[in-house]
This record gives sequence, C-alpha cells and structure tokens, in this order.
Amino acid sequence: MDNIDGVPQYRIRGLAIWGFRDQQHCVDYLFDGQRVKSGCLVAMNAEKVLKAERDAALFALLDKAEIKYADGISIVRSIRRKYASARVTRVAGADLWEGIMERAGKEGTPVFLVGGRPAVLEQTAAMLRARWNVAIVGCRDGYFTEDEKPALYNLIRESGAAIVTVAMGSPRQENIMYECRRHHPDALYMGVGGTYDVFTGHVKRAPLIWRNMGLEWLYRLVSQPGRIWRQCKLLRFVGYYVSGRL
Repeated sequence: MDNIDGVPQYRIRGLAIWGFRDQQHCVDYLFDGQRVKSGCLVAMNAEKVLKAERDAALFALLDKAEIKYADGISIVRSIRRKYASARVTRVAGADLWEGIMERAGKEGTPVFLVGGRPAVLEQTAAMLRARWNVAIVGCRDGYFTEDEKPALYNLIRESGAAIVTVAMGSPRQENIMYECRRHHPDALYMGVGGTYDVFTGHVKRAPLIWRNMGLEWLYRLVSQPGRIWRQCKLLRFVGYYVSGRL
C-alpha cells in the first residue's frame, strides 16, 4: 500500500486505486490549494478492471490516470478484503461529479463540458449555471469526428478550463481525456459516462436505499434485463475475490 498526500493507494489486479474515506474527502483533496488539481480522474469498477485485463491499451490508459477512485461496490469490498485496515468507501461517479460542480461554482472554477446528446448537454449546462452558478466556459456534444478532435482540443485550451468533464463512455472518454491533456495539461479531466443524462432526469437512477446497500447494480439489472450478459462476465471477478487473487 502506498500513500500520496495523505490518501492511501490500494492495488487491485495491478491497478492503484485511491482510498478516499468518502466523497467529501475526495472533493476536498481535489480543491486543496489555489487551483484545482490537474490530471485524469477515473472511476473504477469490476467491469472496467476486467476489460483492462483483456485490453493492454486500456490497461495502460488506466494505469497512467493520476487518480482512480472506487466507484463500484465490488472494488470497495475487494480492497477491504485484501487490506484489512482499509477505510475506503464507495464514491459514486455521478455524485462525485455533482460535488465537484458544486465546489467549482463556489470557487469560480471554469468548467468545459464534453459529450452527450446536444439537447442534454445544453440542459446540463443550463442546470449547472442555475443551481450552483458554475462558470461554464464551453461545451461540445459527443458527436464529432476524428478530424474534428484537434479543433475541439484547441477550443478547450483557449477556454482556460480548469475542469473538463467527458461523458462518452469507457474507454472512449479516457482516450479523449489523454489526447486533450497533451494540448491542455493544466486541467482536471473527469470521465463521467452517462452522468449528464442522470443529472437532467433523462435516465432514472436507483433509489437511495438501493445505493446505500450497494445494490445499484442490481437495480439496473432489474430495470434493464438485457444487462444480464454483462453481469455474467463479472463472475470472473467474483472468482478473484473468492480465491483472494486480487
């Protein structure tokens, strides 16, 4: 176990995951100082760990991410099993994003939003301004071509954004984050998947009681039975957990 700036790091299947005590601990760490920390902030769950084992390029991307946090309850339980003294708790990506946006509004931190459908992105920006007075310095929906990427990265750099959140799903969003960071390194990049849809009410999230019990995955499965095949693939991670090969 390593420790950086007072935050422990735990290795699960070769990837170092930061052990934040709770969401507030993570937000306070990111905003500690005159400027929000720079780097890539990546949510980790069992599915992403398993994908990385079969995709060397994805593993390399995740390994380079400065801050990987435990978004999935399976990761939290694995850390606690492997490291008996660990005080880590689950930090849900959607909740963390809202916490970061609220603090950004208070601090006047400039934010650039990438990804999502045009209408959802526009609604997300409007709600952030209205709810927390977030300084949105630019937006770009997720429908852009490879040839349009350089113009987007230049736009982000010229905006002066200190936080860039990318809602494009994994691993595409991680690739976008790392490519953009080469053009604009002094920013915090956060992959947020379908968070804009949840935030604007276009996608219903599990009730709080399900989330508190660590059963958000089960709620999604009940709501979307087609996910059963994705869940079956996670049996390999269960095997790691049971056998202690974490």
